Amino acid sequence: MAKLNGGQLFAKALKKEGVECVFTLAGGHIMPILYGCREEGIDVIDVRHECSGGYGADAYAKVTGRPGVLITTAGPGITNATTAMAEASETGIPVIHIGGGSPLGENETGPLQNVASFECMSVFCKWARKIYNANRIPEYVSMAFRNALDGTPGPVYLEIPADVLFGSFEEEEIYWPRDYRATEHGFGASHLIEKAADALINAKKPVMILGEAARFSAEYAEAVEELANYLKIPTFAMITSRGTFADESKNELFTIGDGGMAAADVVLELSVDHSYKIGKGKAPKINGSAYRIMVHPDSKKIGYNAPADIAIVAGASAAAKQILEIVKSKTQPVTKMAWVEEAKANTQKMKAPYLEAAKSDIHPVHPGRIAAEVAKFINEEAQEWHIVIDGGDSASWMDANAVARYPGQVIRYGPLGTIGVGPGFSMGAWAGDKNPVLYYTGDGSFGFYSMEFDTFVRHGIPVVCVISNDSSWGMIKLSEGVKRADYIKEHGHLATTLAEMRAYEKLPEVWGGIGIRVTKVEDIIPAIRKVRDSGLPGVVNVECDQIEMSPPTEAFSGVKK
Repeated sequence: MAKLNGGQLFAKALKKEGVECVFTLAGGHIMPILYGCREEGIDVIDVRHECSGGYGADAYAKVTGRPGVLITTAGPGITNATTAMAEASETGIPVIHIGGGSPLGENETGPLQNVASFECMSVFCKWARKIYNANRIPEYVSMAFRNALDGTPGPVYLEIPADVLFGSFEEEEIYWPRDYRATEHGFGASHLIEKAADALINAKKPVMILGEAARFSAEYAEAVEELANYLKIPTFAMITSRGTFADESKNELFTIGDGGMAAADVVLELSVDHSYKIGKGKAPKINGSAYRIMVHPDSKKIGYNAPADIAIVAGASAAAKQILEIVKSKTQPVTKMAWVEEAKANTQKMKAPYLEAAKSDIHPVHPGRIAAEVAKFINEEAQEWHIVIDGGDSASWMDANAVARYPGQVIRYGPLGTIGVGPGFSMGAWAGDKNPVLYYTGDGSFGFYSMEFDTFVRHGIPVVCVISNDSSWGMIKLSEGVKRADYIKEHGHLATTLAEMRAYEKLPEVWGGIGIRVTKVEDIIPAIRKVRDSGLPGVVNVECDQIEMSPPTEAFSGVKK
């Protein structure tokens, strides 16, 4: 009979879940797991910082719709990933984090890398367990996947002490769970579904909102788009769900929902979490007198921050499918376009600052023009590429210009506001479907994990990084310049400055990549092409205007709401 150690048990359990790759940074407490993964044909993407690995697992989940896996060594290996778990938790992304631990046999004696890592992860993960018997590893892996995907998805944590992991067992004596979790989300109560359908049929100005968690209950994704088309419903998708239910380049309805929410009379919310990203579900973001239909697999999210006139516990697309069937049985497709045109006009007003910036010819280049040029390259020459968005002010410009054609094409951090995610998100996006990545960032955020360019080169990950370089922590500098203008005039504003046009484009050469510095707008796209055609990961460092600010930065500064 074959004997398996704890690492091999982990790898086999992950393989049974369909895991294709794991993100990690090597450490003595976890090596058997990494060896086991390679034995099972699971790709091991080894990073230069554990937090980047956590972001990689996060982005992998967004692209594939399946949990990403992070494996970290004991002590600092685990604590280094804290922010990545917090980001996944706040956005609702299923990440399986497996951490090593100091030997149980050395408890209370000061062994290597012995900190309260389990307690630390318990704060930021929706579920956490420590494994004391290696023969139960498959059971705990099954629990981890079940909990990561239950209700609102999120990160979970398993910790295993080194001496437990290193033990070995007869394979025939191991219990391997089967059929241990639901693979589809449930349908809603029929009488509530009918009420929702009637409300939408009778609506004059309906709007649909797709929350972050909708990405992970998309079994009937086509029904969401069909419902929007049938009733001509302007639809707003929050970042993780963009591209999941419709190609934004082909379906205008999925680009004008933002302009319809404030005037809507009926709002269908599919797996929406009412964080500040959606105005906490209140006016003025969403019409305060609108009739609200809230659908979510997690009942705790229904009625959170805003009242639910109809509360349906169900999967996002499952409920949409039910509603669509009843709507089609009761009414003909909507043909009137007045509401669509109104929502479109409202959206155009909201987008006016971005459209104006895209035409700017100031020098140094307007930050909105840089984003528009990058979006133009993607739309004309690289429609299959991922767009990973990082930074503060820079992210706001790119978010407004990016187009999502498929699930996980556009990836950005969630309500935690975590900058520095770009390198990790880039490797995770690529690992999910092997599409190249345009990584867009500001110069401040670029500095967090720039060593991951080494990871890009070692693993052959095709990444073009465009830096919108304003030589400062832009969002903070610009907003502080408004909030505390008098103080800054008197005392100076040194706290948020960075070196003037730091030559970040030279860094990739150290790792075998390519870098280009750009000062003119007409050189942005040719520089991106040059990096792409080199076949190497690279940086396009673009000098950016230091005065213009995005609408979100203006709102942050208090200039406007």
